[in-house]
Amino acid sequence: MSDLAGWIGRHAEATPDKTALRFEGAEINYAGLAARIDAAARALTREFGIARGDRIAHLGLNHPDMLVLLFACARLGAILLPLNWRLAPPEHRFILADSRPKLLVAAADFAAEVAAIGPEANAVPTLGLGADISGWPSFEALVRAAGGAGSGGGSGDDPVLLVYTSGTTGRPKGALLTQANLHWNAANSIDMHALGADDHVLTTIPMFHVGGLNIQTLPALQVGATVTLHQRFVPGATLAAIAGDRPSLTVLVPAQMTALFDDPGWATADLSSLRLVTTGSTTVPVPLIRRLHERGVPVIQVYGATETAPVVVYQTREDAERRIGSAGRAGRYSEMRLVDAAGAEVSRGQPGEILIRGPQVMREYWGDPDGTAAVLRDGWFHTGDIGHTDAEGWLYVDDRKKDLIISGSENIYPAELETVLAECDAIAESAVVARHDERWGEVPVAAVVLRDAGAMDRTAVLTLFEGRIARFKHPRDVVFLPALPRNAMGKVQKFRLREMVAESGGG
Repeated sequence: MSDLAGWIGRHAEATPDKTALRFEGAEINYAGLAARIDAAARALTREFGIARGDRIAHLGLNHPDMLVLLFACARLGAILLPLNWRLAPPEHRFILADSRPKLLVAAADFAAEVAAIGPEANAVPTLGLGADISGWPSFEALVRAAGGAGSGGGSGDDPVLLVYTSGTTGRPKGALLTQANLHWNAANSIDMHALGADDHVLTTIPMFHVGGLNIQTLPALQVGATVTLHQRFVPGATLAAIAGDRPSLTVLVPAQMTALFDDPGWATADLSSLRLVTTGSTTVPVPLIRRLHERGVPVIQVYGATETAPVVVYQTREDAERRIGSAGRAGRYSEMRLVDAAGAEVSRGQPGEILIRGPQVMREYWGDPDGTAAVLRDGWFHTGDIGHTDAEGWLYVDDRKKDLIISGSENIYPAELETVLAECDAIAESAVVARHDERWGEVPVAAVVLRDAGAMDRTAVLTLFEGRIARFKHPRDVVFLPALPRNAMGKVQKFRLREMVAESGGG
């Protein structure tokens, strides 16, 4: 069935005592999880009138109740909007104004962030997760009071997840994913991982990312496996969980791998329970993969995007050693094409834009028909990424979306940073490009041309970003230039600028 609403209930009937979720020393079995979802759906309808198409925003670290909210939304035909807690208040203001949620559910630890968002947050009722917050009704209290069976009405065709991803123009876009999208994404993941009820998934990536939510977490719950949730990634705690909780699967992006390798406990860590580690989100350095292979842990890669839910191209266990460096092949329930600028399919070995088609591709960008039409054409999602395939159809990603910087697992679009720089009168022209970083893969660097030499220093430029955008997006360095390199048409030559920034050193 392509609807999420029945996933947990079926396991509650078949294996009621099986552990579904582990979190901070507590366990929730499938029967208990199903009951909590039912109660949450009933409370959301009764107290807030949540119905088909309504949005519920969530702001908080990883927590079982985020999954409860998602499945309750599926039951009601409503839509969960997970907010990236790393964003700055102005970014949250835009997303809330654009999506117009009917309810905000926020963890107690984020009360100050909600207050900083201001009217856009105050315009909707807020439910508190965790400790009691003055003025916020308690989600826990409402669920406990609800009792009984939850309301129904959701179906596979209903949107259930709205995930905002930065746009190339600096305007975030909300990728709207249906219950059927998540079902078929899970089907690909199950094929990718040979995922079954006996597996145990460790989730440390934020679930506001489709990577944290959809690569392993939701697919594990679809097949009746167990998921251990960590609020956030902490290297030592992750190594301890692998040794103590004995997960069989986990996702680690390159920045997490590096952090684990640098941890004092890495050399003696017990990794014997892991049958697979999945990685992706950026071009993965082969030496990182080999370090895990040396410890007897196979690493497989996945390629996709928020708009594809994201599992569409991947490796399997059999490919781990023999296809290092490849992103994989089109999944069991996906199609892939590589085309040239005219839209003609390219030959094997030739670079082309990666196009994806399949039942897991998003329905649309929220409230943005032009943006939707630009990327969804004739049933194909145009990723903007450039890659090539070998003679057997294995994909190798050569370049990423134009100008996109991936730092750790986070996407950073230079246009968003360039907008801030352009507002400063002391700056004549500017651009932001990536510079290689050993820890994060890439970091953004601002290239600045001042109107008057010496009018600003590095600190003054970096201060422009304070309170404006999320700190992880801030440039890590500033390079002052007499002029930006431009072509005959006056367009900034970013490839040349990247070379100049790389030569400047620093980081």
